[in-house]
Amino acid sequence: MKRSALSELFRPALAVLLILTLLTGVLYPAIITAVGQTVFPYQAGGSVIVRNDTVIGSSLIAQSFSDAKYFWTRPSATTPQPYNGTASSGSNLGPLNPALTEAVKERVAALRAADAGNTGAVPVDLVTASGSGLDPDISLAAARFQVPRIATARGLRPEAVEALVSSHARGRLFGFLGEPRVNVLELNLALDTLR
Repeated sequence: MKRSALSELFRPALAVLLILTLLTGVLYPAIITAVGQTVFPYQAGGSVIVRNDTVIGSSLIAQSFSDAKYFWTRPSATTPQPYNGTASSGSNLGPLNPALTEAVKERVAALRAADAGNTGAVPVDLVTASGSGLDPDISLAAARFQVPRIATARGLRPEAVEALVSSHARGRLFGFLGEPRVNVLELNLALDTLR
């Protein structure tokens, strides 16, 4: 093949590459970012929760809570540190994996030790990590399971803590997707306002 014929083939291919790079790598992201910042500024900014000019966290990424007076979130599978947003991943442990079985037993024991009087069934989302390892929400059952421990630790009536859970409950997405849930960080921030 002659050199001129070869350059005739490469010239349109290079032009298409440059045009698509500008469209999909520059123009499209710029438009989507502008629309997102304009129409959904809170979500486009990372759903950051700010209190007293201090960033507390994001409503999209779980945080670790281990104090008995707070609601605990799902365990994190991210490594090397838990709840690491840059290392989102699941544990990839199957239901018959002995390591998962042992981890669940340890988590159940920790929940029982923190609230010895609670003999109810432990909700599965309190002892297993989500697919991302960063799920900020827990089921209503998981939140209600923790109400007695929190009420005792804070010296509150269980009904007051239960009412707080109910007021922060979110329904199914579009009315039929997923399960009712509550955001742990938002719930714990509201919990700190109870007296």
